Amino acid sequence: MTVNSGSPGWYLRRLSRMGPREVAGRVGDAVRRRRWRSARPDCPSVTGARFTAVLPAGTIAAVSPDAAKRLIAGADRLMCGHAEYFGVVRDDLADPDWWCDPKTGRRAPWGYAFNVPYRNEDAVGDIKQIWELSRHQYLTVLAAAYAITGDERYAERVAAHLRSWWAANPPLRGVHWISGIELGIRLLSWVWIRRLLDGWPGVAGLFEGNPVALNQIWHHQRWLAAFPSRGSSANNHVIAEAAGQFAAACAFGWFPSSARWRAGALRSLERQLRRNTFDSGLNRELATEYHGLVLELGLAAVAEADATRVPVPASIRLVLLRMTDALAAVVDSRLRPPRQGDADDGHGLVVDGTGTDRWASLLATGDAVFGRLAWWPEVTGTDVRTPLLAALIRPYANIAAAPVVTRPPSRPGHFADAGLTVLRGPGEIWCRCDGGPHGFLSIAAHAHADALSVEVRHDGVDVLADPGTFCYHGQPEWRRYFRSTLGHNTLQVDGGDQSVSGGPFLWTRHARSRVLTADTSDTSDGGTARWCAEHDGYQRSVHRRRVELATANQELTVVDEVRGPRRDIRLAFHLGPAIAADLAGNRAVLTWTRDGEGRSAVLDLPGQLSWRAHRGETDPPLGWYSAGFGRKEPATTLVGTGFADGTALLGEFTTVLRFHG
Repeated sequence: MTVNSGSPGWYLRRLSRMGPREVAGRVGDAVRRRRWRSARPDCPSVTGARFTAVLPAGTIAAVSPDAAKRLIAGADRLMCGHAEYFGVVRDDLADPDWWCDPKTGRRAPWGYAFNVPYRNEDAVGDIKQIWELSRHQYLTVLAAAYAITGDERYAERVAAHLRSWWAANPPLRGVHWISGIELGIRLLSWVWIRRLLDGWPGVAGLFEGNPVALNQIWHHQRWLAAFPSRGSSANNHVIAEAAGQFAAACAFGWFPSSARWRAGALRSLERQLRRNTFDSGLNRELATEYHGLVLELGLAAVAEADATRVPVPASIRLVLLRMTDALAAVVDSRLRPPRQGDADDGHGLVVDGTGTDRWASLLATGDAVFGRLAWWPEVTGTDVRTPLLAALIRPYANIAAAPVVTRPPSRPGHFADAGLTVLRGPGEIWCRCDGGPHGFLSIAAHAHADALSVEVRHDGVDVLADPGTFCYHGQPEWRRYFRSTLGHNTLQVDGGDQSVSGGPFLWTRHARSRVLTADTSDTSDGGTARWCAEHDGYQRSVHRRRVELATANQELTVVDEVRGPRRDIRLAFHLGPAIAADLAGNRAVLTWTRDGEGRSAVLDLPGQLSWRAHRGETDPPLGWYSAGFGRKEPATTLVGTGFADGTALLGEFTTVLRFHG
């Protein structure tokens, strides 16, 4: 089904997922937008503004030479105009066009921000490509390069680009004034740019002494105070809005409304961090990259509070501590977390060069702020962001009002509230099993139809892979594929998805899953880890899956059972891009290389089904892997077709994956 996210039908489906309070709030927003179109107040005059939220002495000296080298290399590429965003290589960053999409060549139309049809790629271009540069996170990289080297070329480029952006994007005009998450992240970038350029003689004239900058900062905060994400949309967006608003109101607290904005943003941040996070510490969107984004935003907000001595509720630090422990628990042997749900390469604060491990960086910051537990994986890499944040954030142990919290004494393997289970075995076998909620809030915007899917790695290599996300807007057939049931390692019934989509960020019916067994106890003595769950996404039938990881022989068994009347089924196993597969009948021999060493496994597939290998097919899409947003590559997908009849004992299908050596 083709879904137009701007059609009357879509609006009706979207409205059906809202409660009365959200509807009333959105009506108020619509009235306010109409009023703002003709009534744009000027920023109040500011005198004597000073920026005091500077880095403590010695902070830059704590940055490791290796991390500094990567940062400067990345900054020099940016100075030459080169960058890559979402698979599109750009060479125009020396003097960028803020409104142009380099992928399609289209320029977004000028006009009142809320009238711009940003979801229409034919009219605007790829909005993610346009928005990404204007988050100004490449400018935080240049500013960090200045802080480390003292080379004023970096500072001058940052200043030139900010002045260019401010001139081209007056308040409420154009695509960069549409989405609150963009304004929030941009404000956070500006705070760090001002901080990192503090030693540059021109920085005060760029920010607090510049009426244009003051006008932009004021209007950004006025916008965020007026149009928060509401109700069914209060996911990671509202965290970014609150974190950016709070950071700016702390660091740029020069306006009559600053205290009110700061207090409101802090209340929102505290409430929404709790609402967006399970008690176990996992993000409720069950989309791992958004776990990282929210954690980064929360840490940046706390850094700003501590830098300006603004008290924050103890619950904020507690949520961030639990999120960090949860991240440490779910990563594999190479510090890679699950590939679950949507992923769009979004970051809260970027001050590092290319090649820096995002997840290692977050764990290093968690160690500095909260203290690592004995079971945490070792982090050997270096980064720039950790010493900068650690210089501002007070260690948790030094917070007098911090609640005493019982942290996990050993590495958790099962997160009951999130329905996420990780089975681990010898040879660095890592298996994620999904038995959790379909997604967060009534629209589950970033969920995939992946109930009971498994994701298997061997020493960090994707063997049975989650294919990823690839795109959001503009390519509906690819958006549908990458979030579909067939696009995951699970079972499809009668050609449909387990949950019903009403648009690219909207699900109108959610499959309900429940975990029946989760035994992740220590298997180092040759024992077996077990998991079992079921879901009700297929009307009149129940899909139940059992997974066992036998450590003695490095064998993973997956048993699928369909209870109910006869149904046509397809069972899919998506292999990682590094895996070569030789399929003969219902046996596939898998081979790959890791660190120059050949590895192999055998996948015995259910004999009741007819098996085919698919790779790089486009009509319809099948056999693809997306390593990052906007990028995809062919990969092998094994699909078995047949039927299940739970009333005639023909509803059970066994798959066995055996690793060699």
